[in-house]
Amino acid sequence: MANKPLEIIPRDDEAKFIANQWFVFNSNKRQQIERWKELRNYIFATDTTTTTNKKLPWKNSTTLPKLCQIRDNLHSNYISALFPNDEWLRWEAYTQDGAMVKKSKAIESYMANKTRESKFRTEISKSVYDYIDYGNCFLTVDFEASYREDERGNRIVDYIGPIARRISPLDIVFNPLANNFQDSYKIIRSLKTVGELKLMAESEPDNEYLQNALNKRQLISSGAYGVDTTDKAEALQIDGFGNFYDYLQSNSVEILEFWGDLHNNATGQLEKGVVITIIDRAFVISKRKIPSWLGHTPIYHAGWRLRPDNLWAMGPLENLVGMQYRIDHIENLKADAMDLSIHPPLKVIGEVEEFVYGPGAEIHIDAEGDVQELAKNVQWVIQANNEINFITTLMEQYAGAPSEAMGIRTPGEKTAFEVQQLQNAAGRIFQEKVNNFEMEALEPTLNAMIEVARRNLDVADVIRVMDDDLGVQTFLTITKEDITASGKLRPIGARHYAAQAQLVQNLNSLFSTQIGQLVTPHLSTKQLSKLVEDVLGLSRYQLFQPNIAVFEQQETQRLANQAMEDLQMEQSIGPDGVAMAPQQ
Repeated sequence: MANKPLEIIPRDDEAKFIANQWFVFNSNKRQQIERWKELRNYIFATDTTTTTNKKLPWKNSTTLPKLCQIRDNLHSNYISALFPNDEWLRWEAYTQDGAMVKKSKAIESYMANKTRESKFRTEISKSVYDYIDYGNCFLTVDFEASYREDERGNRIVDYIGPIARRISPLDIVFNPLANNFQDSYKIIRSLKTVGELKLMAESEPDNEYLQNALNKRQLISSGAYGVDTTDKAEALQIDGFGNFYDYLQSNSVEILEFWGDLHNNATGQLEKGVVITIIDRAFVISKRKIPSWLGHTPIYHAGWRLRPDNLWAMGPLENLVGMQYRIDHIENLKADAMDLSIHPPLKVIGEVEEFVYGPGAEIHIDAEGDVQELAKNVQWVIQANNEINFITTLMEQYAGAPSEAMGIRTPGEKTAFEVQQLQNAAGRIFQEKVNNFEMEALEPTLNAMIEVARRNLDVADVIRVMDDDLGVQTFLTITKEDITASGKLRPIGARHYAAQAQLVQNLNSLFSTQIGQLVTPHLSTKQLSKLVEDVLGLSRYQLFQPNIAVFEQQETQRLANQAMEDLQMEQSIGPDGVAMAPQQ
């Protein structure tokens, strides 16, 4: 694809610096991007013709989608751990006065509504896939006000509130040698059509700077795009969604957004906490300060396998590509050998008339001629299957996703003790990785969302909540004051429920032993009931109440006694309505 030379475009100094920094950092991760693309090819391959195995001289081209299976198992189990039930989010207030307790309920209700009504879980799901595929995931937050028209042309609210946005690892660069992610400035890349920019500029007053982008856009005939532009294009082609290159040649606009501290080479001054937006790697269209109330750049990063002295982490699947290559290699060698054993080549001796080899074929030969099958020894096929099973088991273990930890059971292969040991070992790896995502990505994103809501909620918002007493949905009016409090939002799925579930498991194991029998007299069943209620997420149903079973039994017995007394009274009344004397 031909690029317009940047040198002939008079560029802003800041735009030139940001564009050059994007180019340098993105070029430095080219090898990593190529590895990601190779991994992607194997994950979504339907056969080996789209992978690096295509050069091997097989007749068959089968792929065993083990990487894809591990990926899906990890993703589904991560999501289940992060969101085990509807009560996965909790507000931890720094004080516990009456007003704060009321605000805690309001904040929890507000965020439960916003995470349900927005595409929050969809964005988190995509980020978990990034966490697995790329080893890195990035999230940011924004405030959105969207409207639609009803059949009468009236504008009604579609959604107003904070939203989480996933950032593709292919669309962000930073200094990987920084002490931590927040210490480095970030540059985020996106592509918009001219039509999208016009719509965004017209819909919200805060997006007026995009009109500036459109005006600047008219000064040049085409954008300046590099090799990094094609990464997503190739991914789309691989996935079978057409050609993206033509789209890039159309009326597309490249946007680079700089977040962080910028050193002005012209003045020698350091500008702290700025957001600079440029287009076509040439023009600055917007420059503003990062809101001080955030205290940092609202971009959050979680890495799966951290590297020393490099903020770009590895994913669980990256070093398994070679093993996927191996099992596909063995599988296709095996398939070719099986084909040859079922339909082997023939050795023709002497004069033999031309024939079609198949059932019922007639073969005419002279006196000294012969036709013989070249039989193949297929005993090694069993060994090949064993080798494939061995490698796939290793892949699962190395990715922290053995079948035992993913809820897959193969009865009879291992003792109960061996299965328990595998579960414990794999569970620790799995739990550490999902906890890391929860702490580094999910939790800061949620707290940034509530902070963005506080700063942008100008009028009261009406949200739908569940009335636990009535069991129906009702409406609650939320103001900025209602969600302004001192505290922190905590996702309590992965860390909380895993710890509690482990406690329940430990208690269950304990009470099956003699030691458990000894400590049972000292056990508080009330506290145990609270633990079970918490683990199972049953608090909204109020199933567990102190000694409720005793009270209900007493009530049941009272009603039974009353019914018995009523029956005896009825039986003591004669036909004439006069009480009968009791029989001696």
